[in-house]
Amino acid sequence: MVLPREPEFEQALNELETSLAPFLAANPEYKKALEIVQVPERVLQFRVVWEDDQGHPQVNRGFRVQYNSALGPYKGGLRLHPSVNLSILKFLGFEQTFKNALTGLSMGGGKGGSDFDPKGKSDSEIRRFCVSFMSELFRHIGQDTDVPAGDIGTGAREIGFLFGAYRRLRNEFTGMLTGKGLNWGGSFIRPEATGYGLIYYVEHMIAHACPEYSLDKPTTLVAISGSGNVAQYTAIKVLELGGTVLSLSDSKGSLISEKGYTRQVIDKVAALKLRGGTLEELVAELGEGYTYHAGKRPWALLPQVHIALPGATQNEVSKEEAEALIKAGVRIVAEGSNMGCTEEAVALFEASRSSNPKGVWYAPGKASNCGGVAVSGLEMAQNSQRLAWSTQEVDAKLKSIMAECYNICLDAGSKWSGEAKGVDGALPSLLSGANVAGFIKVADAMREQGDWW
Repeated sequence: MVLPREPEFEQALNELETSLAPFLAANPEYKKALEIVQVPERVLQFRVVWEDDQGHPQVNRGFRVQYNSALGPYKGGLRLHPSVNLSILKFLGFEQTFKNALTGLSMGGGKGGSDFDPKGKSDSEIRRFCVSFMSELFRHIGQDTDVPAGDIGTGAREIGFLFGAYRRLRNEFTGMLTGKGLNWGGSFIRPEATGYGLIYYVEHMIAHACPEYSLDKPTTLVAISGSGNVAQYTAIKVLELGGTVLSLSDSKGSLISEKGYTRQVIDKVAALKLRGGTLEELVAELGEGYTYHAGKRPWALLPQVHIALPGATQNEVSKEEAEALIKAGVRIVAEGSNMGCTEEAVALFEASRSSNPKGVWYAPGKASNCGGVAVSGLEMAQNSQRLAWSTQEVDAKLKSIMAECYNICLDAGSKWSGEAKGVDGALPSLLSGANVAGFIKVADAMREQGDWW
């Protein structure tokens, strides 16, 4: 039987299989675990009928992929975007399974969402959609079963509407969603967590590979894509530390600053995004020093860059853009988005790393952007105990989780990079390390629970 193509999922699976090849050659019994873990435990698909402001019924497709629960309740975001389909959600849920394993917290992997587009919709339309969406999803989730969160298109407003619908349907107040408001069960620094965690991970990479590009130096040039929560807080943390941010982007184009962004400009971007605007609208206001490039991502626009942090969506760095980054002198590429680089781009970065001690060091999103789900896990823990930790406590725990994740990836990469070890002095593959370490943890839990033997 020929199955329908699922290109995003197939890309994620191929990446894992490639990374695991040396480990599986030495431990062939785990091949059965790989065969089993790639199949989701459950896939839910349902229709969502909601009423627009003109009183007309509209219909969208709703999904929840409950991928793996060997390490804990399914955990992963809800994406609201026209591009949402089963392939994208399977890839995201598959990646989430191993990402969650790398946090060290008790969380399985899942992902969900809908092809509903919140852009251009009124608050009332979004509320009616969320109520209809939750009227089916509530049957399949719960604090000990499946704990969704935000993602692209699902921010604080949508989480609030979804939580309210669940509370009314079940007549219970539980921590079955993360990303909640601070005064009703949310955690401090949850909005900042993915961006902050990305920088905490990158700081370890810099200390190991290129201390000359420390983020406390204004001469360290950082390119960032995206302009949502992840990109904004990545940029804010770089600025707090003292580095220079050269770029942000959105679906329409890129906004480049030759001299570097300021905190005030990042705040303007945040306000703009809250009202659904585009970066192009800021150019006239910002004036000299900022240029907008319609239809282009940042990567090929910068003559010099030391650290590149994709923070928008999947496959946002192509082979040609990877070549441009290498030409611009990039030393570190770490994903704030999930699977932000194409297979061809990753192959170029890995070849650079393995052939040159001063080549490009690449960190996959399942490791470098796991800070967001880590703080979601901390939010779950706080909800279970009916307490709230301070900003300082959560931030300290996040730093510790990112440090441990980095060390796990470094150790496993040093052991299992295989032939990719390359020349003497070449850096270990964090890609191999993340994939092997995450897989072993999930596979061992599955075996101990009788899912394979």
